[in-house]
Amino acid sequence: MPVTYLETGTQNPFYNLAFEEFVLTHRLEGEYLLLWQNDNTIVVGQNQNTEAEMNRAFVEARHISVVRRTTGGGAVYHDLGNLNYSFITDVGDAERLTMERFTRPVVEALRGLGLQAEASGRNDILVEGRKVSGTAQRVVKGRILHHGTLLFDADPGMVAGALNVDPAKFQSKSAKSVRSRIGNIRDFLPADMDIEAFWAYLREALTVDGMVRGSLTAEELSAVEALRRGKYDTWEWNYGRSPKYDLTNRRRFEGGGLEVRIQVKEGRIFGIVFYGDFLSVSPLDGLTAALVGCAFRREAVAEVLDAFPLGELFGAITRDEILETMFYVN
Repeated sequence: MPVTYLETGTQNPFYNLAFEEFVLTHRLEGEYLLLWQNDNTIVVGQNQNTEAEMNRAFVEARHISVVRRTTGGGAVYHDLGNLNYSFITDVGDAERLTMERFTRPVVEALRGLGLQAEASGRNDILVEGRKVSGTAQRVVKGRILHHGTLLFDADPGMVAGALNVDPAKFQSKSAKSVRSRIGNIRDFLPADMDIEAFWAYLREALTVDGMVRGSLTAEELSAVEALRRGKYDTWEWNYGRSPKYDLTNRRRFEGGGLEVRIQVKEGRIFGIVFYGDFLSVSPLDGLTAALVGCAFRREAVAEVLDAFPLGELFGAITRDEILETMFYVN
C-alpha cells in the first residue's frame, strides 16, 4: 500500500505537534509518513516535570520554545540540524506493537548511507555507540503514532546547555530523562551531504512500497490551528500538567543570601518559604500566603510581588533578584 507523505510547512513546534495529533486522530485509514523540523525547542515527555527538564536561564536567554508532547520518554532538544519523523498507521496485530516494527526501517535507511546503525535499548538508535535517535509511541482508537528524532547536524552545545539541569534542586516522582552520549549522523557519513539531501533520501527510503504526496484541506488546517492555540501553545499544557514537585534554589546578592523552597502541584504554588540573611523589617507571611495558588510562572509571580513593599520584606534584595532565585534553575 502506498504511504501518504505529509509536511507541516512550518518549523513552529506548537503547530507541528498539533498537526501530527490531528492526523493521528482524524485520518483514520491508510499509512502516513511525516517529516518535519522544530526550530530551537525543548520537547518534554507527557509525564515529565517541565521545569526539572530544562535549564531555564539558558532557555530564556536564547528564546527557546518549550512544548509537551503526547508520548512518553524523555526531554529532547530540537534545532534545524535535527529532522523528525512520524509514522501513523493501524495498530494491527497487538503482537506486532513493538518499537522494532518502526525503528527497523530507519536503521536500514541509515545503513543504506554506509552507517553502522543499530537499535538499542527501549527506544534508541545508535551509530557507532552514539545516540542519534530517540523514539516514542502512542495508540489512539486502533491507530498508532510512532515518532522519533534524527540528530543530523545539531549543535551539541545547545543540546547540552538547554537540558543541563541540577537534579539536586528538584524532588519529584516524575519520569526523569536519562542523558545519553549523542552523535550527529553527518559526522559518520562516508560521503557528506546536507540536511536537505538527507531529508530527500529519507523520504524515499521510508516509502519503498510507494508514496503519495498528500495535504490537509483548508478545513483540516483550521482545526490544526485551533488545536495549536487551544492546547500546544498554552501554559496549562506545557507547564500546568507537570506532576507535583518540590524546588529548592538559593542565590547570593549584594543585599544578602536568599533561599526559596517551593512546592508546586499542577503548575501552581501550594507552599513556599523564603530563607536568608537579608535585612527585612516586616514578616513575609502576607506575601507567602498571597503566592499560594499562584501559577508558577514568572509573570504571575511578578504581579503578586508588585503588590507588596519588597524593601520592607527583603531589604536590599530586589524584585528581579527574587524572581531570579525562584525561576533560574542553573
